[in-house]
Amino acid sequence: MGCGARPALWLGVRGWGLRGLSSGEALPPGRAQYSSLSLPPRARPRYVRAVTVLLSCLALLYGGLASAVLTRPAYRLSVPPGRPWLDACPAGHPLPAGLLGWVGRGRCAECSASYGGSGRVARPVMMAAGVVLACATGWRPELVVWLLLLPVGGLLATVDLSVWRLPDVVTLPTAGATAALLGVVWLVPGAGGSWPRALLGGAVLACGYFALHRINPDGMGFGDVKLAATLGMVLGWYGWDVVFAGTLASFAVGAATGVALVLLGRAGRRSALPFGPFMVAGTLAGVVIGAA
Repeated sequence: MGCGARPALWLGVRGWGLRGLSSGEALPPGRAQYSSLSLPPRARPRYVRAVTVLLSCLALLYGGLASAVLTRPAYRLSVPPGRPWLDACPAGHPLPAGLLGWVGRGRCAECSASYGGSGRVARPVMMAAGVVLACATGWRPELVVWLLLLPVGGLLATVDLSVWRLPDVVTLPTAGATAALLGVVWLVPGAGGSWPRALLGGAVLACGYFALHRINPDGMGFGDVKLAATLGMVLGWYGWDVVFAGTLASFAVGAATGVALVLLGRAGRRSALPFGPFMVAGTLAGVVIGAA
């Protein structure tokens, strides 16, 4: 086998992206082509659809499980700045020590009281987001990073909606982990982006949000600046146009939500909204655009 060949398990004509199997489109310069899939041309579209359905089903299950185990950390982290994390259920019974105290369903083992919300909104949103990411990214290796970041984004959005806070204990390690994971993925054949550009994208977006924070600290919190570093890396992975599109989508979704709340009488013209959920939503839209 030559140095450019790969076994049939490597599925992408365009990296691991499944679209290339049926379209036969050209690869960007520097990307190896893996066209050794031993299937008749007529069978390839059906195979692509089958694998896409499988990926979507797995992502659907993953999103549901992730939303279930995030109820407890969302409850514990939903405290105003300066106060310690919650360590007991609403009835006062202590939560388990160690990792079990942070990951799990929001139900007390002693009194069976529920806390942290029912998940009626978070669960379908997480499941739908997982399916969208799987369909857009296909078999490209960065899908692993996007799915790992999905529950973190859901957790931060939930906490921000609850107490207008993006905890450093989540945002800062996430930024470091994202940089490291994308660096590893960049070395894997079939990766669909650029790690150096991702790092630069994170720095640029964080600087942009920091400028907005300096101009209007009440409208743009410093937690948003820290979150922007991670989201900028995610968007920058696919290109500067994706950074622009994802950032624009964040502000567009935030503005549309604000207008809708005003029209419904749920907010005034000067009412502020937590911006973290809109940043996450805009980044999801940017990833879909960049991956597709």
